[in-house]
Amino acid sequence: MILMKDIIREGHPTLRKVAEEVTFPMAAKEKKLCNDLLEYLISSQDDEVCERYGLRPGIGLAAPQVNVSKRIFALHIEEEGQKTLSIVAVNPKIVSHSVERTYLASGEGCLSVDRDVDGFVPRYARITVKAFDPEGQEFKMRLKGLSAIAFQHELDHLNGVMFYDHIDSSAPFKVIPDATPFERD
Repeated sequence: MILMKDIIREGHPTLRKVAEEVTFPMAAKEKKLCNDLLEYLISSQDDEVCERYGLRPGIGLAAPQVNVSKRIFALHIEEEGQKTLSIVAVNPKIVSHSVERTYLASGEGCLSVDRDVDGFVPRYARITVKAFDPEGQEFKMRLKGLSAIAFQHELDHLNGVMFYDHIDSSAPFKVIPDATPFERD
């Protein structure tokens, strides 16, 4: 099980590297990593498990965050009135996106960042993505709202980009043109 001590923090060089493509069939340790990333997210959303193991809640976790520079991340998002999104994405890509932008009104956070970073992070409001599952099966999906924001956040990790790189440091709460804020419940 991945614990907080296994998650590297900002300043670690792996977080700034472009991660390597994964080849199929995946090695056993890569498949285990896929399961471990998703297991962390599911466990981190259970208050009892969080308390027992000292986990911070998360909805996304990328392989580079556990010091493995591979193009793999997991998402586990439960939103009221929405179907739960629980995926592992291998070699993910955004194939199209909306002109309209969005951002989390409360700001973004990251399991690799132990401080609050104020500011709006502009993201595409809707995206169409392609990725592979751990078995090598390609899938395509359309995402919007929190799922789209989280996918883009994790994809950034695979490209050595941190969420705060997108914040305008001179005006962190400046209105983003053509953007609608997304409010989390």
